[in-house]
Amino acid sequence: MAWSSKWGAAAALITGLGVGAVPAPASRAVATTLQARPPYDGRFTFVRVRYGGGGQGFGRRGGGSDAWSHDYPNADLNMQTVLKEVTSVIPVIGTSEVLDLEDPAIFGHPILYMSEPGFWRVTTEGAKNLRTYLLKGGFIIFDDFDGPGHWENWQAQIEQALPEYTPVEIDGTHPVFRTFFQVDDIYVPNPMVQGLPRPTYLGIFEDDDPTKRMLALVNYNADLAEYWEWSSSGYLPIDPTNDAYRLGVNFFIWGLTH
Repeated sequence: MAWSSKWGAAAALITGLGVGAVPAPASRAVATTLQARPPYDGRFTFVRVRYGGGGQGFGRRGGGSDAWSHDYPNADLNMQTVLKEVTSVIPVIGTSEVLDLEDPAIFGHPILYMSEPGFWRVTTEGAKNLRTYLLKGGFIIFDDFDGPGHWENWQAQIEQALPEYTPVEIDGTHPVFRTFFQVDDIYVPNPMVQGLPRPTYLGIFEDDDPTKRMLALVNYNADLAEYWEWSSSGYLPIDPTNDAYRLGVNFFIWGLTH
């Protein structure tokens, strides 16, 4: 299918399909009720990492213990729906998975997603499992954190799992940004926090070599899942919402094929 046809299908889906219809948010409250666990049957499942809270900047968003669940479950469900409609991926529909890094079930899934790692606190077992998971071929996406305090906390936590690795900034020339869609402007602004610098994307690579496999993708000063969550509500503008989906599809296809 041609690029233009694929993007036409995605745009029609994102702007016209009632995926995860929800009202506009009144606050930054986060969900705590988990969806029903999906069957483990070979279909792709969006897996969100659950973690304990705290971290730098603890008070800015009203607490950190449930920060992992920001945009859950609608962002997760909507992304699965979009993957089903515009790619050949066969995902679970109607529910998604939430796992702790301490849970060996993470090793049954190729991609993990973590929200608000500025509040993340990793345990010794979680750091060990994450390291093993990534070095064995897994891929993790970090999204929705901003400012020096959140960066410092994320860095302190990831260093417990990958102390010898250094994140490397990547730009629009990296192939992760055109795995499925060609995205001309990758710098989709954070829709909820005003005055931030433009997003920064970083990769952590096998052997610290940017020509080798990417272990982790870091969306800093960005919040792509916010767009996924509210995509059918009319709360956020259409163009950046579409770009956020295009980037998300690229990231998940990358994780499934590399």
